[in-house]
Amino acid sequence: MIANLITCDSKIRHGRPCIAGTSITVHRVAIWYQLGSSAEEITHQYPHLSLDGVYAALAYYHANRAEIDREIDADEVMARQLESQHPHRLSTVS
Repeated sequence: MIANLITCDSKIRHGRPCIAGTSITVHRVAIWYQLGSSAEEITHQYPHLSLDGVYAALAYYHANRAEIDREIDADEVMARQLESQHPHRLSTVS
């Protein structure tokens, strides 16, 4: 049951839905999926994730796609704003 595999806790990732027992958000799995990763590839890259959990995250994403895509877009806008406000920090990280 998907409800047992996806959890929301206000203390973890600002209450965004996560794969149960991890702090990996549905949001993050959706980004990997959009970049072309399959569920199996995600679990190979992150072995602490179960295949059931990744599939549950993908099911949750598809059931709530508009909302999660808006969150992803908002995060990207915020990242660009931060980068433009602090360009010197990017050069010191490399």
